[in-house]
Order: sequence, then structure tokens, then C-alpha cells
Amino acid sequence: MIHVCSLARLHATVEETRARRVITLMRDVELVRRPPTIEHADHLLLRLDDISEHIDGYTMPGEAHVAELLTFVRAWDRAAPLVIHCYAGVSRSTAGAFVSACALNPRRAELEIAKDIRRLSPTATPNIRIVTLADKILGRDGRMVAAVEAIGRGIACYEGHPFRLDLI
Repeated sequence: MIHVCSLARLHATVEETRARRVITLMRDVELVRRPPTIEHADHLLLRLDDISEHIDGYTMPGEAHVAELLTFVRAWDRAAPLVIHCYAGVSRSTAGAFVSACALNPRRAELEIAKDIRRLSPTATPNIRIVTLADKILGRDGRMVAAVEAIGRGIACYEGHPFRLDLI
């Protein structure tokens, strides 16, 4: 299972879930203190901003970020939970969870996964740039993008509603 949370909830989520792998998707990765139960090799740090179009001075999510995410997720043995977080737990982390679930469940409908995310978190607003790149890499023919567009934006917040996404 995948747990999604904000940076503020990272340590508590890892402790409560007994997760053994963590993915960080945020610009200021130096703010992240790796939980003591997570080995260095089991923590993927992806430095990127929560944007979907180029803005000078910001790091837009790119194909290399998504490819690295997919490689890391596919190497996960699923023996213990995985935690995916960003700064607020709203956009980059929910996109990471959606992309991961799609990659690990190639036969499960994208819309079904997106609807699960919406049901589990009213604040989830997956970053469309990350989803678009993953859709292309995974050969989903626009279905991932359409699924995220179908669930719409989550409710406005300062910190996302943490959730657990099962991979069934």
C-alpha cells in the first residue's frame, strides 16, 4: 500500500505505517530529514516544483523525474508500505501515488484509481504535468490525464488530507 502525506506528517506516517521506502517530491529537499528507519537507498529525493508550465527559476517536473519515480516504484518489493510525500501533500505526492498505482496495476482502469484517490482525499489535486509525462511513458494514450481531469481539483487547503491507497 501507498501512504500519501505532507512533509509535516512524514515521520509520523513512516512510524505509524512501518513503511520502509519513501519518495520525496519537492524543491527544497534539504528540508527533509530522512526518518531513522529508512535506509538511504530506500529514499528517493526528486527535486522539483509544483508547476505544470515553465516558469523561470523553477524546476518543472520532467521525463527524467518521472522515469526515476517509475524505476524506484517498480523495484519496491511491497513487503512494507511506501510513503510518498511533498511539501503540502496535495499535488506532487498525489500525482506520484496515482502514477505509481497505474504503473503497478497495468490492467486497472485509470479512472477507477483516480476516483479512489478522490474518495480517500478530498484535497488531492494531482500535478497534471507529472501525470501527463507518466501517461506518455506508460503508453496509457491519454487515459491517465482524462482520469485526473474527471475527478477535478480537490478542495483548497494548506495541507492535504493524508491517505492510504491500496494497490488492488
